Parts: sequence; C-alpha cells; structure tokens
Amino acid sequence: MRAIIYRDNGGPDVLQLVERDRPAPAPGEVLVRVAVSGVNPTDWQARSGVAHRKLFPEITPHLDGAGVIDAVGDGVDPGRVGQRVWLFMAAAGRPTGTSAEFTVVPAEQAVPLPDEVGFDVGASLGVPALTAHRALTVAEDGPRRLRPGALNGAVVLAAGGAGAVGHAVIQLARWAGAMVISTVSGPEKAKLATAAGAHHTISYREGDPAADIRAIAPDGVDIVAEVALGANLALDLAVLRTRGTIATYANQGGQAVELNVGQNMVLNTRLQFLVLYTAGPQARAAAVEDVAAAVRDGALPVGAQHGLPLHRFPLHRTADAHRAVQDGAVGKVLVDVAP
Repeated sequence: MRAIIYRDNGGPDVLQLVERDRPAPAPGEVLVRVAVSGVNPTDWQARSGVAHRKLFPEITPHLDGAGVIDAVGDGVDPGRVGQRVWLFMAAAGRPTGTSAEFTVVPAEQAVPLPDEVGFDVGASLGVPALTAHRALTVAEDGPRRLRPGALNGAVVLAAGGAGAVGHAVIQLARWAGAMVISTVSGPEKAKLATAAGAHHTISYREGDPAADIRAIAPDGVDIVAEVALGANLALDLAVLRTRGTIATYANQGGQAVELNVGQNMVLNTRLQFLVLYTAGPQARAAAVEDVAAAVRDGALPVGAQHGLPLHRFPLHRTADAHRAVQDGAVGKVLVDVAP
C-alpha cells in the first residue's frame, strides 16, 4: 500500500510517500481502506514536534479520516466488513494514522457512516466535531449530552465561526436548539458562519462587539466556544452571563491570558480548558454517540455552501496539505487517499 510517513520531527518536507505492507488488524481492531484523510492543526503540530515529541521510529500521521472496513480482528463482528465508517484519533498514541491506503484502529474508533453521507463529511468530523461537542457540554447549568432540544433557550457564542471547530460548534449548537452568535473578522467569514447556521454574526474588528452581542442577548451568553482566549477574554467576559462558561480549545495568536479574579468571582465564571486526548473515555464516547446522531440527522454537512470550504490534495501532496493548514487555510483541508 501507499503511505505517508515521517521519521523525524520537522517541517512538511519530512513527509515521505512510501510503499508499506498492508497491516493486519489485531484483536479488537479493524482494518480500514481509507478514502479521505482529514488534516487538523494538531497533525502538523505533532509532525513538527510542537505538540509532543514523536513516540515511534516511523509515523503515518493524521487523526481523522473516512473509508470502508476491509477486515476485522478477533472479537469484532465480522458483519462490519464492508461498512462505511468515519475515524477519529487514529494516530493518537499509535504510529498508524489515516494518511495511508489502509490503516488499523480500535473498532470503537471506526464509527458507522450512513450511506447517504459522503466521505468528505466523515473525514471532517473527528477532532473538530468531538471538540465542539465537548465545548457545548461542560457548562454548569447545561446538558452533558446533545440532542435536538438539549440547548433550547441557551445562547452560544462561537468565536471564529469560519474555522473547522467553530463551524462544528455552530452546527451542533443549532441541531441542539441553541441561539448561535458567531464573531468573525470580516464579511467573507460572516457569510461562512451564516451558511453554517449562525443566527447572528458580529465583527470583532469593528464598532463595539460587546454592545452588539448584548443587544442580541441582553441576559448574556451561556457558553463561549473560544479559539483565541488571550485575544478574546475581555470580550467574552463582557458578554458572559452569571455562571456562564468559556470553553477554550486553542489560543490562536498566543496572547498571554490575564485573569481579573474579582470579575470572575462575581460572575461565577466557569473557565474550561479542553483537549480530546485527556477528556476521558466517557466524555469521548458520549461525544461520538451524539455526533453520530447529528450526522444521521444531516446536521453536519461540509462544503462552501455549508460554511466550510474544502481544500483537496492527492496523497502524494500531503506535505502541501500540511502547509495549507499551517498557513491558516479557511475551511477544511482533505487528502484524497483512494486513487
């Protein structure tokens, strides 16, 4: 099979296209013929060594993807062979991610994908959708699970709604019944956030965004899904309701975070940091179940018409796909693995 690998941390040029033997699934695993591989910031961060040092002599990167189960290991229902699936955390603690024609994952990390849902959607779930679910289910007064109606009456602020996680936050929050506001940098990204389902978009670069948000939600925002905590914390606190939650999954721009302790005490702010790796198996399993239900309901489409433009690269140009993510491509970067 063809596979992308790297042996040393570094820039995109460390990625190599090689031929490798097709792996065999161990007990409890499935072998998946990968159709599309999704690229996330954490993938290039792992490759570069920013996220963590490499754990294996050779690594096939990428956490997310979609394809068809080709074989199963002992203890896995043989009826799953031929099943269309989406994959998550494929390369987490393992050397075999989705940037290869075949990959092996624990059976529970290959989630059934409905026949009417494309592999592009499947490869775009994983990190963004599961992170979005976590952000929406950590509020003190909010639900731990998402379903239609779970967020009825809640106001969600999706910071950076044109990004992959922000896009999933908008879609999942809408599916669960929330009123969704998204902050954006300009008109083009406002169009994307609106296409994703945001009820309102607010420019954080013009006018008085806090006043604009308060005009929409006078009682304040229940949940902020935050991508740039250092840059946006003052705005978040200005619009947060008492006992509201700021769920932060990144700090784009790297601006230092300074907390006004008294202000947060009075608000009873919940400041929740989150990453999938350490969220715990119960939280991840719940997220997978709820995201799968949203997919079955058609709530997580992708593509420019749905607010998430797709940028496609063939397998041999995986290094270019990494460069696109590193350079801040707006939308979702995908690698077409199947020839």
